[in-house]
Amino acid sequence: MTLQGFRTEHGLEGGELEALLGDRRALDNLFSVTYEELRRLASSVRRSDANASLSPTTLVNEAWLKLRNSPRLAGVSRLHFARIAARAMRQVLIEAARRRNAQKRVGLDAALEELARLQPRQALVVETRFFGGLDVAASAELLGVSEATILRDWRAAKAWLAHQLRRAS
Repeated sequence: MTLQGFRTEHGLEGGELEALLGDRRALDNLFSVTYEELRRLASSVRRSDANASLSPTTLVNEAWLKLRNSPRLAGVSRLHFARIAARAMRQVLIEAARRRNAQKRVGLDAALEELARLQPRQALVVETRFFGGLDVAASAELLGVSEATILRDWRAAKAWLAHQLRRAS
């Protein structure tokens, strides 16, 4: 079947459309040929990053979703395609880490609010030390308590927050 004389709503003519479809088929073929290699690469990346939350299959598929609309990749060598796919997988992992960290920040805020409700002074210690950057002496002076109290509250608050964040994730 030829598409000569055919014109799409986007202004592509038959020959251009055939070339684009051919490039897409070539890209699909290149992905199929390199799939197992990419999965092995994704597995090794996952093994080297204990915090990676995506399975190798998911990682490869997400990378494919990033690359699938790039028909100009169809003409590249397998090695070059693997390098580009590796970069796409890296971007997928970075995006996943950013989402995870954003959720942790939300979780931290909720945990701090709960701590403020339960132990207001400990929450103030966290705010002055962690967010305010004050040392023990300055925090003690600001809150009108001893340095030993600041250290006790700091240790207790850190342990409580760590427990809450672990429980939330």
